Amino acid sequence: MNLKFKKVLVTGSAGFIGYHLTKRLLENDCHVTGVDNLNNYYDVGLKEARLRELLTFKTFTFHKIDLSDREELENIFKQGGFEVVVNLAAQAGVRYSLTNPMAYVDSNLVGFVNILECCRHFNIEHLVFASSSSVYGANTKMPFSVHHNVDHPVSLYAASKKANELMAHTYSHLFGLACTGLRFFTVYGPWGRPDMALFLFTKAILEGEPIKVFNHGKMKRDFTYIDDIVEGIVRVMKKTPEPNADWSGDSPDPGTSYTRYKIYNIGNNKPVELMRFIEVIEDALGRKAEKEFFDLQPGDVPATFADVDDLIKDVGFKPSTSIEDGVKNFIAWYRDYFQVK
Repeated sequence: MNLKFKKVLVTGSAGFIGYHLTKRLLENDCHVTGVDNLNNYYDVGLKEARLRELLTFKTFTFHKIDLSDREELENIFKQGGFEVVVNLAAQAGVRYSLTNPMAYVDSNLVGFVNILECCRHFNIEHLVFASSSSVYGANTKMPFSVHHNVDHPVSLYAASKKANELMAHTYSHLFGLACTGLRFFTVYGPWGRPDMALFLFTKAILEGEPIKVFNHGKMKRDFTYIDDIVEGIVRVMKKTPEPNADWSGDSPDPGTSYTRYKIYNIGNNKPVELMRFIEVIEDALGRKAEKEFFDLQPGDVPATFADVDDLIKDVGFKPSTSIEDGVKNFIAWYRDYFQVK
């Protein structure tokens, strides 16, 4: 696909999704400025290794800053001349938010309003930002649709992502800033996060350690492969949202607006039971897992399932990578990166 962008800012560029998106843009001759605070929520060495790969591209510039540092962020925008900003920087993780709430306030709230302010003052054409499937919270109607109400989060992480959507809508309403929010569903693949199930399970099985299976394995997740996530992002980047002429305040549609604001799900549209996911990992590794079963953890939801009709209709794309292929690719990367057999 031809990517028309000349200059793009990607926040969280040393993160899992940020790295893959930045690499895709650089391979298509885009000039990318990346920012990341390289925090120690998980192994900084993995973030630095991703960064080393990106720095081999001459069209990549990197700044180590925190989004809560308004002055530094403004300096980057002053120099940048960005057409599109993709905000992927955030304090991630549901369970971490139970014990470290202020990390989410600093990054996901203060940091995000700084991004909005910079986009407003430097006339950014399009802000694309990461939301999360976590915003669906206590909802049980499946599949989750962007047109469903999402006012019952079950973790501070989810609440902070819902807050991002509300803040973006406000800036779209007040200042005409074109904003598109993307609700990602359980992203996995090479260079993935060490706190996610696939990484944890693979590591434990290879080391002969038991894996922790929550909700007694009765979870379903809409596992979405990283390449599908990136394809969805780049397509959405090219489609600036337009006001929905049919939007009505009498029956407000949460997924669209009378202003330049839109929300999309990016998910595989095919939930997989956790026990099946474990089987696929076992098959790819050629080893069986020793399992320890636990109750559902606070802040977790039993199932996720993405309705991607709007994504298909607006940008002509539907994620389709099977977990068999995706897990195989992750394990090949894992064995190579950690030099294990």
